[in-house]
Amino acid sequence: MATATYTVTGMTCGHCVQSVTEEVSEVAGVTDVAVDLPTGKVTVTSEQPVPEDRIRAAVTEAGYELAGQE
Repeated sequence: MATATYTVTGMTCGHCVQSVTEEVSEVAGVTDVAVDLPTGKVTVTSEQPVPEDRIRAAVTEAGYELAGQE
């Protein structure tokens, strides 16, 4: 198992959390997504490390911006 934490900007409500969770969950290999709205932290658990550009693309698709990886 691999875990990575990212900072996502622009999320302001529960709908934002749901959108990001749904899009990132669709990335191949991702097994769990945990979003902390107050901090903007998105923790992604996967079978193998997932390239950051795939996570970035999913966050962008949801309408938000990936500010970086922890």
